[in-house]
Amino acid sequence: MINALQIIDYFYPEESSLKTLLLRHSNQVKDKALDILSHIPELSAKVNIETVVNGALLHDVGIRECNAPDIHCHGTRHYIAHGTIGAEMLRDYGRKHCLDLEAIARICERHTGCGLTAAEIRQQRLPIPERDFLPLTLEEKIVCLADKFFSKSGSMKEKDIEKVRKSMMKHGTATMERFDAMCALFHI
Repeated sequence: MINALQIIDYFYPEESSLKTLLLRHSNQVKDKALDILSHIPELSAKVNIETVVNGALLHDVGIRECNAPDIHCHGTRHYIAHGTIGAEMLRDYGRKHCLDLEAIARICERHTGCGLTAAEIRQQRLPIPERDFLPLTLEEKIVCLADKFFSKSGSMKEKDIEKVRKSMMKHGTATMERFDAMCALFHI
């Protein structure tokens, strides 16, 4: 059985502003994902709730390696890489502790934006592997969508749908189309 809080404690053993921020944000995303699912019983029956909960709690575990001082991250890597970093961290942890964390690792690497294609990574010269990181499973999509309603900076209050849409529009038509498809899927 996966214990997401134990895994967070492993990677963030000491109390810090970053750990507090990570836990607050991750719990917000978890609660939003569960709230969205609670309104669509026909999808809830098809979703692995444990994967959603653990994926939401661990989706940003890689932020500690990134350089984003505004949110207490003092690593050296570009912030866009936090998903792929987190996926690597979870896969390593899983191997060391005989846990299958692959579904959670995929949530980590596929939640950024509304997912990223290899072409977008190449065109934007992003410092992550050049391959598709698109959310495919219902679990990946619900965590990705729920994450869009919360920022780790500022007030950290839930954004309304129009504010989220405005943010997604900045990233182009393809991102907006993926966002709209997830909203339609989850009746938002």
